[in-house]
Amino acid sequence: MSGLSASKSPFLRHGAEQPVAWLPWGDAAFERARAEGRPVLLDIGAVWCHWCHVMDRESYEDPETAALINELYVPVKVDRDERPDVDARYQRAVQAISGQGGWPLTAFLTPAGEVFHGGTYFPPEDAHGRPSFRRVLREVARVWTEERERAERAAGAVGERLAETLTAEAAPGDLDPSLLDHAVEALAEAFDFRHGGFGRAPKFPNPGGLELMLETWRESEETDWARRVVEESLLAMARGGLRDHLGGGFHRYATDARWLIPHFEKMAADNGPLLALCARAAVALESAELADAAAGVVAYYRDVATDLVDAGGFPASQDADIGFDDDGDHWTWTEAEVRAALDDDTAEAAILYWGLRDTASAMHLDPRRHVLYRALSVEDVARRMERDPDAVRAALERARETLKRVRDERPRPYVDETLYAGWVGLVASGHVAAARHIELRDAGRAARAAMERVWSEGWEEGRGLVHRLGDPASGVFLGDQAYCAEACLDLHEYTGDERWLDRAGRIAAVMRERFPHESGALRDLPADADTSVPVLGQPRLDITDSPEPAANAVAALVLARLGALLEDDGARRASRDILRAFAGSAPRFAPNAATYFRALRWAVRPVTTVVVIEAGPDRADAPAPGSLRAAALATYRPTTVVRCFQPGAVDADRLPEAVREMLSGEAPRAYVCAGRTCAAPVSRPAELIALLRDFRG
Repeated sequence: MSGLSASKSPFLRHGAEQPVAWLPWGDAAFERARAEGRPVLLDIGAVWCHWCHVMDRESYEDPETAALINELYVPVKVDRDERPDVDARYQRAVQAISGQGGWPLTAFLTPAGEVFHGGTYFPPEDAHGRPSFRRVLREVARVWTEERERAERAAGAVGERLAETLTAEAAPGDLDPSLLDHAVEALAEAFDFRHGGFGRAPKFPNPGGLELMLETWRESEETDWARRVVEESLLAMARGGLRDHLGGGFHRYATDARWLIPHFEKMAADNGPLLALCARAAVALESAELADAAAGVVAYYRDVATDLVDAGGFPASQDADIGFDDDGDHWTWTEAEVRAALDDDTAEAAILYWGLRDTASAMHLDPRRHVLYRALSVEDVARRMERDPDAVRAALERARETLKRVRDERPRPYVDETLYAGWVGLVASGHVAAARHIELRDAGRAARAAMERVWSEGWEEGRGLVHRLGDPASGVFLGDQAYCAEACLDLHEYTGDERWLDRAGRIAAVMRERFPHESGALRDLPADADTSVPVLGQPRLDITDSPEPAANAVAALVLARLGALLEDDGARRASRDILRAFAGSAPRFAPNAATYFRALRWAVRPVTTVVVIEAGPDRADAPAPGSLRAAALATYRPTTVVRCFQPGAVDADRLPEAVREMLSGEAPRAYVCAGRTCAAPVSRPAELIALLRDFRG
């Protein structure tokens, strides 16, 4: 009988139905391995992972393979969403052996938890140069039994390499502005001038890299090429198959250079940052198309998890498919299916617009099925059909609604409504950006409800935010603290509510007190965390975004913003300490560490402070249209903090001296200071917008 049946993880509960005698990660499994002298078979996967489902069906649900595992190993199954600390370490360990990682991760451990062999997916039969899983199981067990010293030497070598790689991203250095220039150049060199994005297939969105380029363009009129990088990349993603053109939101990544064929899972770690980026880019680039893409992400969450969003929270992920033989069937269409759903003229417009005759958008296993993408503009479709563009536009909107309704009747891939604090924070930050920049008020309300729930069900004073809301035993990780602190700061700026600023400060205090490393960086686990399995005692220091923004980088951003909002030199120093801990190695990781360089900008460039003094409605609500506050929040300007006050409604003694002086003036007034230089106060929104666009200080 599996030990996973009572798990809170849907991935592990599914494992409980398999004939493998799985145990959850923990002391009991390793104590049993030591007592019986058997190695541990570690399987790490996730509910959204297609190849995890494949290996489950082919191997772990096969009675013969399960019997072999139960005879030779102590089997342990881990949900990578539930235990990012375990996953991060064993990914690196297996990469040291095989040169690659990913999910499912298959590792063979000593009873002390050290890796001596591993890989990812293993087929049930010898195929494509990969040995069958049963052959691997027998051979690894033979080596453990007959050549124990060889296995232990391999484990020792992997352990040494692991200790090096866990801290390899940290090397001290000076905070030189040239580091920022180097990172921007590295991203420019990686830019795909033909299809947008960075690098070759498979293509990942890299929202941090595009945020950095957007900031670079907005900072200097001499970097119009940076605008091209951002605009062409985002439009390619928004028009391609990476975006769900019927239901909104973005899939995880594209398998091809043109962004046409995605891996269909949808992840909070991707959609939160992409939502924030699209909202900011929409206003900065004056792009209705990007505003529509951002609105689609907000609509997606409300569509697939209406009750959860209303109660407070956002789902962790949506699976890519329904079952073992499914190859994106929920998301893709044949021309015949489109024609069956729509009248002839509307169907023809939809087929042309969404590229159902393009072989490049056809699925590999069933070329009749196509991923929808924007193949032609409305005007091009109208010319081909000899129709009026407005009529075609209306027909396409009807087609989208009808096809979405038909798709909703298909079996829907599983939506995991587990509330992981950090991922809720990432999506909440995206929703705040949508409310702030493209005036989606419902998005702001959803963000507030989500973060109120994070605070009420996740915060433990002095300990921090627990990983899974309502579950104190789920652990305390740096990423959850950093992402939620950032969301609290976003809500403070949007609402003007001082409670969010206070909460961000309390989370930041926990990060500094519980996660410090002697280098100045922050560890991924608290310094006093339980490390009964020795591998967890090795600190991990990271600045690469993979795909979540690096926790150290976000922590540095949070501390820099707190320093600017509160005139807190201690927070500024803590931010710089983190940045210095990685400055020596950061150039090596530049294209994949963009969030670090975004944080670095706060240390090497002037910070802009905007203070708005204006009477208005309840600060928990959206800003009044046409107000100074609305103008301050909607206008895009990087490395900027915004504080909004109502005259006579704030305890001035708690504020920095410079802000107290502003409160003594007339209202409505807005003050803009860039670095140590301040512009004359303004009283009209148009004047404030012009200042935020043009004032350099």
